[in-house]
Amino acid sequence: MLHIPILRHGKPYLSVDVAVVPHHRTREPFVEVSQANIGLIRRDLRDQASLRAALTRFATAELIRASERAAEHFLNDALPLGNSSQSPEDYVAQVSATTGLPFALARRNMQKIRTALAETGAVLRGLTRGIDPRTLDDGFGDVGGQPLSFFPRGNSLGVVLPNNSPGVHSLWVPAIAFKMPLVLKPGSAELWTPYRIIQAFIRAGIPAEAFCYYPTDHAGGAEILRTAGRGMIFGDVGSLKMWQADPRIELHGPGYSKIYIGEDKISEWEKYLEVMAGSIADNSGRSCINASGIWVPKYAKEIADALAERLAKITPRAADDPEAQLAPFVDGGVARRIAQMIDGDLQEPGATDVTAKYRSAGAERCVEWNGCTYLLPTIVHCQSPEHPAAHREFLFPCAGVVEVSESEVPQAFGPSLVVTAITGNPKLIRRLTESPHIGRLNLGPMNTLHIRWDQPHEGNLFDHLYGRRAFQQELAAV
Repeated sequence: MLHIPILRHGKPYLSVDVAVVPHHRTREPFVEVSQANIGLIRRDLRDQASLRAALTRFATAELIRASERAAEHFLNDALPLGNSSQSPEDYVAQVSATTGLPFALARRNMQKIRTALAETGAVLRGLTRGIDPRTLDDGFGDVGGQPLSFFPRGNSLGVVLPNNSPGVHSLWVPAIAFKMPLVLKPGSAELWTPYRIIQAFIRAGIPAEAFCYYPTDHAGGAEILRTAGRGMIFGDVGSLKMWQADPRIELHGPGYSKIYIGEDKISEWEKYLEVMAGSIADNSGRSCINASGIWVPKYAKEIADALAERLAKITPRAADDPEAQLAPFVDGGVARRIAQMIDGDLQEPGATDVTAKYRSAGAERCVEWNGCTYLLPTIVHCQSPEHPAAHREFLFPCAGVVEVSESEVPQAFGPSLVVTAITGNPKLIRRLTESPHIGRLNLGPMNTLHIRWDQPHEGNLFDHLYGRRAFQQELAAV
């Protein structure tokens, strides 16, 4: 059986403690994974300065070029995987085997990561607001004659990673160009992508000792976050709660992303159906930037009906079907609990599952097909923003269509990672731009999953890794 090792400062290590990850459909053992315990992690991270030293001997421009080379290795090359080799097609099949993601979506996420690596220069310019990369090499520089100086807030970035979608790994890959070594805890089912990214970096010329890869349990993940200089965690509300008061940790949780159509544009809502449907269903609804809400001042019932009819056409298909858009749940029990939670919300007056009438005769929301458990796309019409169904987010194509007065926008939204606002009303736009609860604002009919690589996705990785100090220089003394 294939075995994925721990990477200790880039060196493979086989542990006596092994987890076996099954195939999501057959439940047969698929891959063995060495497990790192707390003691091993703590011992390895005693000297993080030496990890960072492996990167600080490179100029930032060199690390950008290496990241660009890594992009092509990641997408095209056969790369080491334990004692074996992994081709790009092997990678796609393996990601699908343990996460359920259809091949077509795995390939799309693979291309997303490749683009993030290839655009590292643009990413750094966006995150640093255009400072000269040599500023990180020298420790100081200037912009428009104004002196600047930055210092690293730590000597490593520890990341606790999720299982939901490979594309999320594009968020931490710029750390290498920022001269910050990586300490990664992969998801229990999505072990493949971070390992392959590491191998692509190494083939591109990045020193192997800049990478630690620790498959481990929750306690091990907590140890990584406590020990690493800076941290990043992906998870649900419960898993993030214990880190909310720690400024060293950047939190990535549910996005509650939304589309709002203003009063000035709502009469032409049919023009935006494709944007709404794609924002809900692309990537099988697994991303935090998928829209979980469509908020409108009127026509909510009509919009919900049109979306329900369209999304009900998305049905389970074989993993290797190029038309597959829906991913099964690895744990069928989770899918059934989500379905029950939605049904519980629908017991409250003021909300209707509009999709139910468009499903095949007798089909429930949670279905078994070809040995897998799926949740079929669900559109819920909510008559007010107070209804609990208006503020839900799940890992499948599911959204509430919520009727709300424009005067209540954006206060009624609550925290939103992405808001796509389709409006030309300058007063509404001003309220949206002034809201501290919107992470990214798209003005115009733009899919919520649309990303510009020179714009932060959630938080700013540069600000997380580096602090700015006051700086003055007496030129005559130089």
